[in-house]
Amino acid sequence: MTLDASDPDQLLRRARGGDSQALGRLLESYGAYLSLLARLQIGRRLQSKVDPSDLVQEVFLEAHRTFAQFRGTTEAELTSWLRRLLASHLALVARRFGTRGRNVRLERELTAELDQSSQALERGLLTPGSSPSQQAARREQAVLLANALDQLPEDYRDVIILRHLEGLTFPQVAQRMDRTLDSVKNLWPRALVRLRRLLGGSS
Repeated sequence: MTLDASDPDQLLRRARGGDSQALGRLLESYGAYLSLLARLQIGRRLQSKVDPSDLVQEVFLEAHRTFAQFRGTTEAELTSWLRRLLASHLALVARRFGTRGRNVRLERELTAELDQSSQALERGLLTPGSSPSQQAARREQAVLLANALDQLPEDYRDVIILRHLEGLTFPQVAQRMDRTLDSVKNLWPRALVRLRRLLGGSS
């Protein structure tokens, strides 16, 4: 049977049945989602002292090691579990760079913040009543949005993340991107149009 990365339920069933190839495909399909959440946390807490992709690889390694402990059966339960693993690794990195506080408390804070970021991803980029596509109605929309963002050119992706997910003003976005204010204001609507086309919606 062909492994379809767009069908997490099939991959999850096979992974829970001991199919290591299905588990690998399943985890890889959340790479963009976890990288985006890691990027947002790193920006808030770690001032870019660590690469999001390195953190995600650590999460995947732990997920492979501990997958037998995962008891969920849905994509929502899987993404929640992956966010907890990411929070654990973020807490270790934060403490390495001098963040104060006990590990348990910091992990709880990070888990809550990652959950909020995941929800904000959906709220900030989908208009009320919209859906990425009828075909994807059963998928976690935050995951689909992260995957779509990952397909955008870097400048389009950055302007959307900075404006919608980090909540920066246009002057702040321009400063972070080292661009003029006018160029950012022109870039932003083009980026949104491209994103909505990727999601199968109107511009």
